[in-house]
Amino acid sequence: MHMNIEFARKMSLAYNKTCKSLCQQLNIPQTAFDILMFLANNPDYKSARDIVEVRKLKANLVSVNVDKLVRDGYLERNSVEGDRRKTELLCTKKALPVIEQGKKLQHDFMEKTLTGISYDQRALLTEILDSIEKNLNIILQSE
Repeated sequence: MHMNIEFARKMSLAYNKTCKSLCQQLNIPQTAFDILMFLANNPDYKSARDIVEVRKLKANLVSVNVDKLVRDGYLERNSVEGDRRKTELLCTKKALPVIEQGKKLQHDFMEKTLTGISYDQRALLTEILDSIEKNLNIILQSE
């Protein structure tokens, strides 16, 4: 089986193109939007370090955009009890309409990418991806 890196690159390019008009409409940089959506979609991840490590974004880029989101009222920083050096990032009520629009955009994007693929094929794809994820977890645990 040959998976081309072009697939991931095209998926990323198409998603970014899809997000561009919403980001312009909301007057939010794409990276700030991505950070907000990452935090909203992944509640187990709450820190700037999580964003850097999981999303593989440069720390200074995350820092600048988190500062902007905090300044603009979309995020707030909260201290973590027991660790004065650690800060959690929480989405505010002001962020909720942006997140709602972002989730609709993400849903619509996935529907467009799956156009022409039947329900049964989608179910099989989900099953395959779940199996691959289990295999990746086994690989990561065994090292």
